[in-house]
Amino acid sequence: MKRRLLTITLVILIALAIPITAFAQDYFFSLDKEVVDVYWNSDGTMSLDYLLTFTTQPGGHTIEFVDVGMPNGNFDFNSIQASINGNPLSISRDFQGMGGSGFAVEMGQYAIPPGKTGTVRVFVGRVSDVLYKDDNDANYVSAAFAPLYFQSNVVTGSTDLTVTYHLPPGVQPEEPRWHSAPSGFPSEPQTGFDQDGRITYTWRNPNANGETQYQFGASFPKSYIPADSIVTFQAPSISVSPGVIFNLVCFGLFGFMFLGIPVLTAIASSRRKLQYMAPRISIEGHGIKRGLTAVEAAILMGEPLDKVMTMILFGVIKKKAAQVVSRDPLKVTTSTPLPEGLHEYELNFLKAFEDDDTKTRRNLLQEMTVKLVRSVSEKMKGFSRRETIAYYKSIMEKAWQQVEGADTPEVQSQLYDKNLEWTMLDRDYDDRTRRVFRGPIFVPMWWGRYDPTFPRSAPASTGGPTPSVSLPSVPRLPGSDFASSVVTGVQTFSQKVIGNVTDFTSRVTNVTNPPPKPSASSRGGRSGGGGRSCACACACAGCACACAGGGR
Repeated sequence: MKRRLLTITLVILIALAIPITAFAQDYFFSLDKEVVDVYWNSDGTMSLDYLLTFTTQPGGHTIEFVDVGMPNGNFDFNSIQASINGNPLSISRDFQGMGGSGFAVEMGQYAIPPGKTGTVRVFVGRVSDVLYKDDNDANYVSAAFAPLYFQSNVVTGSTDLTVTYHLPPGVQPEEPRWHSAPSGFPSEPQTGFDQDGRITYTWRNPNANGETQYQFGASFPKSYIPADSIVTFQAPSISVSPGVIFNLVCFGLFGFMFLGIPVLTAIASSRRKLQYMAPRISIEGHGIKRGLTAVEAAILMGEPLDKVMTMILFGVIKKKAAQVVSRDPLKVTTSTPLPEGLHEYELNFLKAFEDDDTKTRRNLLQEMTVKLVRSVSEKMKGFSRRETIAYYKSIMEKAWQQVEGADTPEVQSQLYDKNLEWTMLDRDYDDRTRRVFRGPIFVPMWWGRYDPTFPRSAPASTGGPTPSVSLPSVPRLPGSDFASSVVTGVQTFSQKVIGNVTDFTSRVTNVTNPPPKPSASSRGGRSGGGGRSCACACACAGCACACAGGGR
């Protein structure tokens, strides 16, 4: 019985596939350019504006119809307009694409013959039920869309593909978040404003292709649209069409992902809040990026931000740009004039401590961190994140080896002072310091500027360089006490300056590495279909899929 059912299923699949394939084999064209403007409207609907430039290849069938797939059947047919090279075209409900939702553009006397090029414009004024709850933020909605694409046996060459999102009116620049870009597109969209003052995200790849389904996405606060326009659940529909098989597959995947993805999301949610460094830089190139500072290397390695802050504090103190006048609460005074050679993040750090208001200082430190993370991301373009991290880990290990291999406590202390920030890259920094310094450590000359309770004494200046370690008259500390003092400094930043480190990091992450929308989720947006040679099947939250055949 099972074998008979399998045989019947295969026969049905073959019967459905044969006329589609045979019918589409005559069509052969290039999609030279595709420009899509996606408008997310204040009423929760979507409008689409396509510009499609086709060139029918020699020997290919004349393009007489273009089937335009829609994400679902909730589109206003009367709002559709189409034209070719400025000449109006008729719209038909005779959609024959897979998925069951869409319409046909009738080319009529403007059909594109072999060897000719035509630019078709298609505007759809209203599509509803296209916004979904954002899985990563209950106060946001997810807006995802995949533009028209074609099966590989009918399309050839590359496509200059541009997709522009127009976010709802009133959305502020700091509020929306873009999702991860498809492969081949810039990791971050070009941002701007349209003529109506709406925020725009633009993705472009001049070397895309017309056979790949590229999905783009963004999230914005749900307060800008009516609550009843957000789709909370949408079961896949089964229609008697060539797309029925895809709907069944989507339904099966829906059941599996409904149980699995929420659990996995909950587990990963708290972990990714600390991932302020976007992982996209890991695939942008090859080779090692040399020349990063210890602080920049810490950002690249994803070290806790309270530790990064302490490293910056040590840096400005060692450079005599600042001094701690109080540990609890932490107060830092800036030197006047400032020494030369300070990094931008050090200047921004000192600027934050010029304000005594805790909330303002925290916001300034957050802005400083966002700029620092983005600066490191920019420097890493074209380089391998994995190889670069391994390189700076080796620098950290060499720094420790120098300290561990020193012959005398004086030399050991001097090397430790020199390599302090690099040794702090070690996740086992606290315990390792205690293990290495079993005896006393000569406290660095700058330590008194960091610890107001520590005696400040220094030799008279001789005009030469200031020694990096104290003279025997300067008190020493046991190595374990010195390590504990550094760790205490890190804790001070967590408790007294930036507050809860997870919350602080999460706010940075929301800007530098906003939560991407997964390509599949539990709520199964309905698959949209397109032309005869198009296999369009998607199951994703807020996924507005579309695909199209080139003609009939």
